[in-house]
Amino acid sequence: MRQLLKDFAKGIWKENPTFVLTLGMCPTLAVTSNALNGASMGIATLFVLACSNTVISAIRKLVPNKIRIPVYIVVIAAFVTIIEMLMKAYAPPALCESLGIFIPLIVVNCIVLGRAEAFASQNGPVRSFFDGAGMGLGFTLSLTVIGALREFLSSGSLFDVKIITAWTTDFLLPSSAPGAFIILGLLMALMNYFNMKKAEKSGKAYIPPAGLDCRHCSICSIKEKKQEK
Repeated sequence: MRQLLKDFAKGIWKENPTFVLTLGMCPTLAVTSNALNGASMGIATLFVLACSNTVISAIRKLVPNKIRIPVYIVVIAAFVTIIEMLMKAYAPPALCESLGIFIPLIVVNCIVLGRAEAFASQNGPVRSFFDGAGMGLGFTLSLTVIGALREFLSSGSLFDVKIITAWTTDFLLPSSAPGAFIILGLLMALMNYFNMKKAEKSGKAYIPPAGLDCRHCSICSIKEKKQEK
């Protein structure tokens, strides 16, 4: 149980997909114009991550190594189709329109593919589920925080509820692309600051997680044996 909790918790802070691993930047910057969009995108990704991780882990020994990536994509696409159909059936039309193409693009989200290759393909279904759920929750919290900050700084509202009623004119910078980059950078800097201070109190130097970003992922690598053939 302790290992499962560790697998779950690491995605929330220590290996947060957005602020630490800097993965999934496209939806992070594109759909977080408000808190509702960010939370909805994060929940959709969480569902796909947890379900696809579990299924991929369960079939990992049955899938030949040469076709593992196409199989992973098919599994992920199946769950993306499910969540897309559920959102079209039950979510407000305005929300579906705001998220637009970014829901189908979860299929090729580097967070989902990366966890399938780096974790689910090497561990059991239960651990893989907790890993996917933790990473998905960390991604959801990140997008919600970014969206909430952008929405509040832009119009003085949260989740489409006006907090500052006297705020009648929107501030355009936070809701624009440059504002998204600025807010993301400030949040990443703040997280690094807390991590460094925590390390200093324990008498250690803060070392970011190594080998966990896109440059170290083996999902795009072509093995020498394939090249020889």
